[in-house]
Amino acid sequence: MKLRMHVINAVFKRNFRSYFSGVLGYLFIVAFVALGAFLAFSPQFFANNLANLDQLNAMFPLLLLFFIPAITMSAWAEERKQGTDELLFTLPASDVEVLLGKYAAVVGVYTVALLFSLSHVIVLLFLGEPDLGLMFTTYFGYWITGAALVSAGMVASILTNSATVAYVLGALICAIPVFIDKLAPASRLLQGLSVSEQFRDFGLGMIPLGGLLYFVSLTGVMLYLNLVLISRRHWSGGPQQTPMGLHYLVRVAAVALILISANAVAAQATRRIDFTSQKLYSLSPTTVKVLQSLKAERPVLIQAFISPEVPRELVSTRSSLIGLLRQFDQEGGNNLRVRIVSTEKFTDAADEAKKYGIEPQEIGSERNGRWVRDDVFLGIVVTGSVDDQVVIPYFDKGTPVEYELTRSVRTVSEAKRKKVGVLRTDAQAAGGFDMQAFRPMPEWRIVNELKKQYDVKQVGPEELASSTNDVLVVIMPSSLTEPEMQNLVDYVKQGHPTLIVDDPFPRFIPSLAPRSPKPRAGGMFGGQQPQMKADNGDAKKLCDALGIAWKSGETVWDSYDAHPEIREQLAQMQFADVVYITPANKARFAFNPESNITRGLQEVMLFYPGQIKPRENSKLDFQPLMRSSPHSSTHEWDEYVVASPMGGIGGLLIPAEKPQREPLSPVIAARITSKGIAETRSAENDDKDKEGSKSEGINVVYIADMDMISDTFFVIRDKEWQGIRLDNIAFVLNAVDELAGDDAFLAVRSRRAQHRTLTRVEERTQEAKTRETEAAAKADTEATTSLDAAKKRLQAEADRIRSDKTLDNRTKQIMLQNAQEKESTQFAVEQQAIKNEQQKKTKQIKNHTEREVRQIEDRIRFLAIALPPVPALMLGIFVFAIRARDERQGIIPDRLVGKKVD
Repeated sequence: MKLRMHVINAVFKRNFRSYFSGVLGYLFIVAFVALGAFLAFSPQFFANNLANLDQLNAMFPLLLLFFIPAITMSAWAEERKQGTDELLFTLPASDVEVLLGKYAAVVGVYTVALLFSLSHVIVLLFLGEPDLGLMFTTYFGYWITGAALVSAGMVASILTNSATVAYVLGALICAIPVFIDKLAPASRLLQGLSVSEQFRDFGLGMIPLGGLLYFVSLTGVMLYLNLVLISRRHWSGGPQQTPMGLHYLVRVAAVALILISANAVAAQATRRIDFTSQKLYSLSPTTVKVLQSLKAERPVLIQAFISPEVPRELVSTRSSLIGLLRQFDQEGGNNLRVRIVSTEKFTDAADEAKKYGIEPQEIGSERNGRWVRDDVFLGIVVTGSVDDQVVIPYFDKGTPVEYELTRSVRTVSEAKRKKVGVLRTDAQAAGGFDMQAFRPMPEWRIVNELKKQYDVKQVGPEELASSTNDVLVVIMPSSLTEPEMQNLVDYVKQGHPTLIVDDPFPRFIPSLAPRSPKPRAGGMFGGQQPQMKADNGDAKKLCDALGIAWKSGETVWDSYDAHPEIREQLAQMQFADVVYITPANKARFAFNPESNITRGLQEVMLFYPGQIKPRENSKLDFQPLMRSSPHSSTHEWDEYVVASPMGGIGGLLIPAEKPQREPLSPVIAARITSKGIAETRSAENDDKDKEGSKSEGINVVYIADMDMISDTFFVIRDKEWQGIRLDNIAFVLNAVDELAGDDAFLAVRSRRAQHRTLTRVEERTQEAKTRETEAAAKADTEATTSLDAAKKRLQAEADRIRSDKTLDNRTKQIMLQNAQEKESTQFAVEQQAIKNEQQKKTKQIKNHTEREVRQIEDRIRFLAIALPPVPALMLGIFVFAIRARDERQGIIPDRLVGKKVD
């Protein structure tokens, strides 16, 4: 049957115009926009501080339960009530054409309402810089979801001639696809039949093929059901009439089968188009390759235990984690299954999470002027087999989500992992026992991090000759004894890939400094005499083998400060020597752009790093990886360390600046290889079956700073301390991967996704907090001034007594003592009063700032809710004014109501 578009268009115009012929249509649109704004710009919107419509997305299916029945209730019911349905079906138009015309009209009304709700986007543009790609997919999701439910609402309208009954029936029918997932939350089939589940990807910034098929199939099924119901008038009469109950039963069964089949097809569709500007949820080629390489005989299960609500600083992480997990689920096909569990404390889900070692993290945050603590679940367990699983207990603010997921999946799916050996030194990075303190030493986090990807074992220096490692990690080789050092040098000369980390002054563990004595083996109970470090800690044999110059006490100091806002805080913690490696430090290639290890890195922070140089007569390739700024200088041990009388370190100094004859950009890390080895190793990376345990010649990455791999930098990375995003950990892991010939994660590890925030709110809030800081500083100054005045008064009284020549010494001493006791008591009282007043002012200032911030948010929220409905309301008033004027023009003046007749 050929559809006649002019007929469909005629029906469309008739119904579309009739909807706006009364005031009710405009009122419903105003209510839709106002309620949408109320949901979108809730207090949680400002708490999350993201320029998106997540709060509206979460409630949008429920909003449609209110609005869709309101615009569909009169589609058929009003026709039947007024008796115009028979007239409509006697027109030269088929049932399908009438149905499509009416459906297009109702969808048109819904589209108009959505267009008015674009005011939400205007509000976001005012508050920040929303991702327009995300806004497009979100509104497209709104439209296609509403269009599908419109077809369901029309089914209710055809069942009755009462608009009120049609509204109630429409809400009940639409509730079936909206709430079907609540019947069995663990059922993947019912989850796939849920409107909320299918809409979620659109709200994240993606258009999924599966979601499109779902909504199109739901629309098609419901329109077919409409067609069946309006065709009932053709079935009456005839000797072969089929019982109507059985006829309807067969048709309904067919409709259900079509819907389930369409959903099954949609579930197999893995294609998603990521419209976000930064491709937040697009999987990297590395991730896609890993997921496509999964084998049916080694399926992978990812179980994610995630809190339904998290503090502001974790909202982006939670959103990224959920979005990427959905991508993994689709891309992995039948070989990977994802289970996302909404987890709250004291629930069965929480108990299940704890079985895997996933505990709630107590996160403190400030809300509405109060400090609150939330128990947050944000962890996953990746299982490949009974004995092969990786647990990530918690995704913090700075945790690289895609990298962690991809690495964990590959680790549990591989039958064999490459081996990384950690050499046993005084650093005891792999854990051990501290004989001096007589306590166990925990494993460093860098070792735990390597275990997520490699088979990591501790190797003793005496075992090097017989050990087989793809990479050997050596931390503080300067602490080795003479025989141990010789074993290491022989091992390195044999061409084994080795990562060496040494440091002239390990700030977090100063006792490991090369100039510090080696700890006594017997610990607190005496025992053996302390052994001597090879070359007195200078590691001369190792440096000779590598063809480098490295001074065991020389540190690099750099006047370039990438973060002056934390300078004072670091100084208070006695971190005087802070070196930032960043392209902004004006060094020529602060990060080597040609090396896989440093390509894509943005910033590294170092404390008291050393310097390495290639020797002039060296026959090895020396490839700098990191350089400090041209404003750097170097200082010897005695210039920044105060020796203790008992030996060791007694304190730290800030050395005087040295004038530099020419700009100096010291090399802090380098790749050292025999001629051509780097190129050979790079070529071998493409051969995944080739072992990477040995090559002909030196193959070393040398880092002259140990602090960069300390546990502290993991905390800084995870918490993004002071808003700093560092690549310390990424650099070290990249170095291990490059040496191991595993370049799979080099690109994805440094990938950074940035969600858009409410910049205008942040600016206004920052202004208020700046005023708070200034006022607090002023209060501190006033308190200091008052204390100084009290001290001066005490001193003046003492001076007056001492200068009184009429008093003898005995009397002076008695009077001085009495005055001192009196003034001291008075000073203590005044000091406490001044401190109390200072605390009171500080609290008042803080409370005032919090009130000001809340007033800013409340003012913006009020405008965001009050203004969006205004255009629809104004349009309605304008249309009714025009219509009233036109109606009055065709009436004889004498017949107008209130017109006086002469």
